[in-house]
Amino acid sequence: MIGIGSALALVAAIIAFLVIFDWNWLRGPLGRYASAEMQREVAITGDLRVHPWSFSPKAEAYGVRIGQPAWAKRVDPAAGQMVQVQRIAVQIKILPLLRGEVILPFLALDKPDVRLLRDKDGKANWTFGAPTSDKPLKLPAIQRFVINEGELRLDDRQRGALFVGTVNAQEHAGQRGGRFVLEGKGALNRADFLAQITGGPLLNITPNRPYPFDAEVRAGSTHILAKGQVTKPFDLARFETQLTVSGADLNRLHDLTGLTLPNTPPYRVSGRLVRKGQRSDFETLSGRIGDSDIRGDLFVLTGRERPYLEADLRSKRLDFDDLGSLVGAAPATGRGETASAGQKIEAAQRDATQRLLPDATLQVERVRAMDAKVSYRADTVNAPNLPLRKVSLELALDKGVLTLDPLAFTFSRGDLRGKVRLDARPATPRTDLDVRLTNARLEDFIPIQSEGKPAISGPVMARAKLSGVGNSVHRAAASADGEVTLVAPRGQIRQAFAELLGVNASKGLILLLSKSDKETAVRCAVADFSVKNGVMTTNHLVADTGVVLAKGRGEINLETERMNFRIEGDSKKPRLMRLFIPITVKGPFLAPKIGLDPSKAVGQGGVAAALGSIINPIAALLPFVTTGEAKDADCAGLVSDARQQGAPVKVSQTTLAKVKK
Repeated sequence: MIGIGSALALVAAIIAFLVIFDWNWLRGPLGRYASAEMQREVAITGDLRVHPWSFSPKAEAYGVRIGQPAWAKRVDPAAGQMVQVQRIAVQIKILPLLRGEVILPFLALDKPDVRLLRDKDGKANWTFGAPTSDKPLKLPAIQRFVINEGELRLDDRQRGALFVGTVNAQEHAGQRGGRFVLEGKGALNRADFLAQITGGPLLNITPNRPYPFDAEVRAGSTHILAKGQVTKPFDLARFETQLTVSGADLNRLHDLTGLTLPNTPPYRVSGRLVRKGQRSDFETLSGRIGDSDIRGDLFVLTGRERPYLEADLRSKRLDFDDLGSLVGAAPATGRGETASAGQKIEAAQRDATQRLLPDATLQVERVRAMDAKVSYRADTVNAPNLPLRKVSLELALDKGVLTLDPLAFTFSRGDLRGKVRLDARPATPRTDLDVRLTNARLEDFIPIQSEGKPAISGPVMARAKLSGVGNSVHRAAASADGEVTLVAPRGQIRQAFAELLGVNASKGLILLLSKSDKETAVRCAVADFSVKNGVMTTNHLVADTGVVLAKGRGEINLETERMNFRIEGDSKKPRLMRLFIPITVKGPFLAPKIGLDPSKAVGQGGVAAALGSIINPIAALLPFVTTGEAKDADCAGLVSDARQQGAPVKVSQTTLAKVKK
């Protein structure tokens, strides 16, 4: 009996101790333990209250404070405390805990003030392990969740995003048992921000039953709608949802997602988003970007040194203006064109300054921050004034180096194919471009009709090989070095236009006024430029027709986007009346002016010598432009004709070395 009495006395003593125990005595030990685990100061400055006598014990802590890690104070001396909470209340179920399931019947935060910070290197104050850890938030099942008057400041210097606002969570009564509402309001990078997540009542939440939700996010011009379910509440690494995203520019999604996306016209895309751990799949996406449709699949991998995006995308019909937005060009703003208000302003400025090359600054830090592999195909293309039919590209982004290989444009006749490489690793990016035009036709690019026939026709080929430095298309072009060559090896031209190449006023005007459709051969036409520091200077500019030999010289300045050419023509046949006056082409790319220079008249003699001086370098250019066509080109025949006319035939070693590179 003494033993039983002693045991009962001990139990009674323990109960009495727990009843009268002052739980505030544990504030210090708990704070020191949490500080050691979180590697920053943690303190409970108010009361600690515990209610243990239940299968769902409850604890309340007042005046909870979590400090910043040491590095955060160096990055932002005004960061203050990481977390300050007036009151935290939590309740946990004991029986499910014995089965390894964590279920919280109640979790409440009163007046939490949270200040999150991530530096440019990716170190974040909300991670307590590896500094690059970016795992999704994983919460236990919560059956009642309350946030009262929460304040949140998120300063993400790696993404360049700053959010300042409020957060609240409550359950609202309703006809169907109520609903849970989590709401955030504020400003994201000074643009209005609103996020609202709603779902059914949390009371019956269990870890093994999916929890359905609706979500809406508005961040400036970006609008996101989602309807889905958290597969295992509330493991936010596992959910699936039907998602619709719309906005003025895909590039603006970076602040929300951390993904480097291209500049675009206004867009709207929908699809099924499935997240499983560190992989997110956007399946069967479809919608419109500008005036182009888009469909395909993509996935994103996180938890790496850099996020990785892979996509396979197609368009049934691509509006060519939308493609220009990818390199910073403002989209067209004509009737029926889709553009945001800001893009319309940019287009107006472009038109007012008569500039063609985009000057939008490349965000190099974003290019360095993500890897990607993207395949894109456009089955048809709407490109007024261009015979463009299809577009395809393969894009790779790896450690700050972006490559388009191949980049292919298919015309009604002919192809433009090549490779573009942008190295964003240096402080100033470097761009290398090498593209070739093959099997194309002059009449497709010069659609001038005369009496129902093309004014000029025949094959044309070209190649551009350039390298420049700059953080925009315009700046890279303004510093470019390289070479550009265009060759029309044979063809036909209306004789009236050919005569006017030499401004043979007598013959050309008579043929035009008589509406003559007489044609003459294009023996060879070549425009060959050397490019140095953004200035394209002519090596050869010649058009040899059956009646006129025209030669020219001049330059194109890619920085000022202006051209200055002088073309002189000479008839191959004696004319009773003639007036040969040099032609000038001057002015900006978008509005050049054609004029006459009467200061010098060109004599009729010397054609044979002129042929010899220009034909041999031209023949040597053909391997640079294309392979396999030179043997069929009349350009090669000019060498023989020049010999017959007594012209010296010599090929310079400099030209040979250039084209054999």
